[in-house]
Amino acid sequence: MGVMERTASPVLLSVVVPLRDEAPNLQALHEEIAAVFRDVDEWEVVFVDDGSTDESPDVLRELAREDPRVRVVTLARNYGQSTALVAGAEAARGEWIGTLDADCQNDPRDLLVLWREAREGAADVVTGYRAHRADGWTRRASSWIANSVRNHMSGDRITDVGCSVRVFPRRALLEAVRFEGMHRFLPTLFRLSGYTVVERPVGHRTRHAGRSKYGIHNRLWRGIADLYVVRRLVRRQVRYDLRDG
Repeated sequence: MGVMERTASPVLLSVVVPLRDEAPNLQALHEEIAAVFRDVDEWEVVFVDDGSTDESPDVLRELAREDPRVRVVTLARNYGQSTALVAGAEAARGEWIGTLDADCQNDPRDLLVLWREAREGAADVVTGYRAHRADGWTRRASSWIANSVRNHMSGDRITDVGCSVRVFPRRALLEAVRFEGMHRFLPTLFRLSGYTVVERPVGHRTRHAGRSKYGIHNRLWRGIADLYVVRRLVRRQVRYDLRDG
């Protein structure tokens, strides 16, 4: 794994963006993030290249040369979104982590709102849910099924676990149990660690360019398989009461 370093400076928020083969979207996404956080001090964006085979590495190098707030983490191969997210958090310098997808379907303005709520004490973790999804029927249906099964098996109640717009303390992710697929269950994992979680509605847009990397196989069935890991963690929580007197 390579990290393109810049001069160290105090950072409050690190926007972590895992990606694979998103070259057509990266310039537009960076411009939008920079515009949204223009009046915010002490932030950075950490792009995590998860084994891209297109021109993404070239685009990221150019962005890092142009903007000192851009940092690039390059993984040796395609590991998956959970690993990319952990790698980004480990490389990040911010007290807070905000996450976005690289396909421009998330609105960075929502991330700023969620971060302000978290800093004002609404909860330790503020996670978004897509109030009006700009996806086709197949993706909406698979997400609805996965969310329903997930909530039933985990005992949690998260409206839209597939939404990538969320803000949380960096330490919360670094302390969480790590496994491939954990990105689908972050609110539940955070709650298991004692963090408070609230949900807020966020926007959702059609894809700017490129093609989705997810379908029924790797979104629905893998998500349901990962549920058994989380269900075991939930059942094996350490709980106790103190006896009076």
